[in-house]
Amino acid sequence: MKNLKHLTVLFLLSMLSLHLFGQNSQTVKGTVLDKQSEQALVGVTIELLNVTPTKGAVTDLDGKFALEDVPLGRQAFRISYLGYNTITIPNVLVNAGKEVILDLRLEEAVVKMDEVVISAAVSKDKANNDMASVSARSFNVEEVNRFSGGRNDVARLAGSFAGVAAANDSRNDIVIRGNSPTGLLWRLEGVPIPNPNHFSTLGTTGGPVSAINPNLLRSSDFFTSAFPAEYGNAMSGVFDLGFRSGNTDKAEYTFQLAAFSGLEAMAEGPLSKKHNSSYVVSVRNSFVQLADVVGIPVGTAAIPNYRDVSFKVDLPTTKAGKLSIFGIGASSNIDFLGKDLNDEDLFAETGKDSYVKSRLGILGLRHNLVLGKNAYLRTMASWSTSRNLYNEYQLPNDENPERRHIVDVNDRTDTWSLSSYYNQKFNARFTLRTGILAQVYDVDTRVLDQEDTPTWKTVRDFDGEIGLWQAFAQGLYKINKKLTLNMGLHAQLLGINSTAAAEPRAALIWQLTPTRTLTLGYGLHNQMQPLPVFFFREEVSPGVFKPTNQDLGFTRANHFVLAYDQKFGTDWRLKTEVYYQALDKIPVEMQASSFSLLNAGADFVFPEATSLVNEGTGRNCGVEITVEKFFSKGYYTLVTGSLFDSQYKGSDGVERNTAFNNGYILNVLAGKEFKFGKGGKNAFTFDTKFTTAGGRNYTPINLDVSRIVGEEVLYTEQAFSKRYDPYLRWDVKFGYRVNSKKRNLSQQFFMDFQNVTGKQNIFSRRFNTRTNNINDVYQSGFFPDIMYRVQF
Repeated sequence: MKNLKHLTVLFLLSMLSLHLFGQNSQTVKGTVLDKQSEQALVGVTIELLNVTPTKGAVTDLDGKFALEDVPLGRQAFRISYLGYNTITIPNVLVNAGKEVILDLRLEEAVVKMDEVVISAAVSKDKANNDMASVSARSFNVEEVNRFSGGRNDVARLAGSFAGVAAANDSRNDIVIRGNSPTGLLWRLEGVPIPNPNHFSTLGTTGGPVSAINPNLLRSSDFFTSAFPAEYGNAMSGVFDLGFRSGNTDKAEYTFQLAAFSGLEAMAEGPLSKKHNSSYVVSVRNSFVQLADVVGIPVGTAAIPNYRDVSFKVDLPTTKAGKLSIFGIGASSNIDFLGKDLNDEDLFAETGKDSYVKSRLGILGLRHNLVLGKNAYLRTMASWSTSRNLYNEYQLPNDENPERRHIVDVNDRTDTWSLSSYYNQKFNARFTLRTGILAQVYDVDTRVLDQEDTPTWKTVRDFDGEIGLWQAFAQGLYKINKKLTLNMGLHAQLLGINSTAAAEPRAALIWQLTPTRTLTLGYGLHNQMQPLPVFFFREEVSPGVFKPTNQDLGFTRANHFVLAYDQKFGTDWRLKTEVYYQALDKIPVEMQASSFSLLNAGADFVFPEATSLVNEGTGRNCGVEITVEKFFSKGYYTLVTGSLFDSQYKGSDGVERNTAFNNGYILNVLAGKEFKFGKGGKNAFTFDTKFTTAGGRNYTPINLDVSRIVGEEVLYTEQAFSKRYDPYLRWDVKFGYRVNSKKRNLSQQFFMDFQNVTGKQNIFSRRFNTRTNNINDVYQSGFFPDIMYRVQF
């Protein structure tokens, strides 16, 4: 109750800060391009719907438009052009504090000019990448901030989509269709990036807090299977993110305070109005004091500290193309002191002091050059660095009276990437895209351990370079108005052991009726092993230690997908996907055992397994259903359900559940806006999310042996034979959005009550060396999240 009082006071204080006196309109502007060739379209009509008198604009020679005096609130726009399919963009949120920028793409109609019949369409369910055909969808910053329980984190947003399991309150690892989180590829502005999370570790893809600021994102894509040929070195899915451009006409500012993402300041504006150059930059710093005041549990008694900066600068020129510079810098640290911890800490153990530091840096250049009427060349170059330091000390006990340094981890990976692709639209039917990607990993990793030995043992020790080379070609051919064929080939070569792979991809889209679509997709996908796995050392002869995993090749997966999509009216959508994935070449141990690397990746470390061979197999199959009402008439609904099975075989040949075989996932989301104020330009908001999923599988503990040896010992022959109780969580979110009348200023505030039922979802089952018993450790109970934002 005390925590609720603090939140209520904060809510009332923010209400008192509102200035409800003035501005009733805003400017909406943007660009309109051809979807396949990205050429500027001249003379496109942009019409504001549902207003009297009619208001509209026409694009200029650069494809740009501007609509002034657009009423505040949610608006709809129709974009039409002779020979192209008309689109309708509904529910564009217009507020007083920031101009709205729309980057629009129109698709040329596959009919003769004198036969064009244009019909309006809403394409929010489609990916931005026009080569994507199946198991893909786009999302925007409003969805990241809108859904309850999201913590302003794009990875947690994905947990609401069909086929994605995110039943872990402490981390944002993305489990797609039963695959390990390590199978995910993160891309930013077209180039692969390292794990974009605070407190990240080598080889992982998730973490406790995201370093991606959603306020900088433009509409981005998320893929869960059989993705296009331009995406390589990924097994389960792709997060293809992009930073938006800053306002080219005026300076704008955003200040935000949130429990998890912290204090934020963001600025954007023109560098030169003459050349349409712009910038956008944000700085965030953790504000754990706020979490402490309102009683938000973060899973540990230790205080996490993290900060990040993100930016993008656009420098268009008249002849040399458009150049963009983008980047992220992040740092984080936390000290776990044994005297302050308890047995239910999610991240550390009592009896030990642990010190964690991580660093992330990304710097990239993106150049876009228009070649002729229907082609362009896009080139990206980037450098990224990721570093993790971890030191662990054993506190004095009966056996060791001195504080003892027992673990020393120092990992650094610098990655240099160069990517370029050529895109040619030959006509309305056929588009070809082909390109290359070269990556060089400069890895320096050292792990020392003396927890169970009197002297230091070297677990990993490598300082060198690894190259990964990729190439692809992808073609999109519209056979007729009903059939579209998407085919491609991806190839990659791993330098450390000269492993090569060729991967065909294909999809056939059949437009049964204007509202019903059937899609068949296939993809062969290969992925290199997580970097730490290559460098684990083994004693090959007395006193001689060598890494024995460096000959590991790619893990491979065949993806088969059948999708049915139906629209009901302009707002409702039903989508069903049935899939089967056959996995092989999975690293397992040479001797017969239950071990498989397919079960790793949802933690901070990897199992120290050596002498692995690519002889394991696995399979994932399931059915997914999505029922979605896009935001309209003041409310939205999203229901996603998944039934799936995920199995694997280790070197012992026994088929078992994978660690990620939850069996089922159900998400029910809904939200409603209640307008108030003159013209309905302000709103109270209500959002809710209900999630339930099958419990995670785990390996039982051999209690008798654990007591004898004084540490946790598992029944490995019974790997993942037990299952935790089902996961259940209900989140409820209340907020408001207000526009100032006198100034270009808007404010937003919400309180997000997560796990309102207080359900105790189990996190893990551990052997407690202090009590010599097995303890259940639970995830976060009821906890409130808050956010306040002002834009002007």
